[in-house]
Amino acid sequence: MKKFSPLKIAVFFIFIGRAWQHLFWDAPYRTFFWDESLLKPIVENWFSISWTAYVTSPTTDEFIQSTIKFKGILYTIAAVCSLLIVKKNKRFLKLPIYIGGFSLVVLSILLTKEKFYHLAQFFEHSIQFGLPFVLLYCLSEKYKKETAVLMLKILIAITFFSHGLYAFGAYPVPGKFIDMVIQIIGCSESHAITFLYVAGILDFILAVLIFIPKTAKYALIYAVIWGLLTAVARIVANFYTDFPLQSIHQNLYQVIYRLPHGLVPLIVLLELETSFSKILFVKS
Repeated sequence: MKKFSPLKIAVFFIFIGRAWQHLFWDAPYRTFFWDESLLKPIVENWFSISWTAYVTSPTTDEFIQSTIKFKGILYTIAAVCSLLIVKKNKRFLKLPIYIGGFSLVVLSILLTKEKFYHLAQFFEHSIQFGLPFVLLYCLSEKYKKETAVLMLKILIAITFFSHGLYAFGAYPVPGKFIDMVIQIIGCSESHAITFLYVAGILDFILAVLIFIPKTAKYALIYAVIWGLLTAVARIVANFYTDFPLQSIHQNLYQVIYRLPHGLVPLIVLLELETSFSKILFVKS
């Protein structure tokens, strides 16, 4: 049995980046716990307290904060397990990865809820919540290299296509996208919007070309470059020389869990080049 060594590293980045976020910053769990239409009947009928008392209670806030920190610990454990897991110990180490993977799905749902249920918001995270399950598949008895590569291509296509919907303007273009382009390139707002529009079209094209044998290589090269650039942009656009350590602490975790957006296309690209097969696979 063989495994994707670079794939394990990519999964580690996803988990450890999210762990950093949950342990030191915030996550959108309040979008659920403070959803009046969903939880008010439960809070008032089951716990016999008013909705106002519930949302303003320090106990509620402490519970949410504890939940976020607990998730951070869970992601940390999953990150370590993703590096250590091999065929011999997968019976014990796969459970934290499964739980971490499902937690990433829930997190993506909450992020989608926070963004008015834009489906693109959910599917933009496909690489992040899908990769742990691909890793576990690669360690299973059912593993086939062709199927694993196809899984990765599908995750790449969905992630880039969904990202492109925002850049293209199918949904309102996020202000942070525009701000990052302006900060990095130094252009006007109108030029930043045009830049994103073109980037969105290229994302759509990539999502198709990645499945065509004659064009897959070139589409993947673009995906590697663009995936890594959009990840690193989070810290480049928000780095301030007056507060270097604070800038890194506030933004580096966003880079880390997005690095697989460039690493996964690289994994597939190297796998398509048969001379690199030994780099991708090592004996477990």
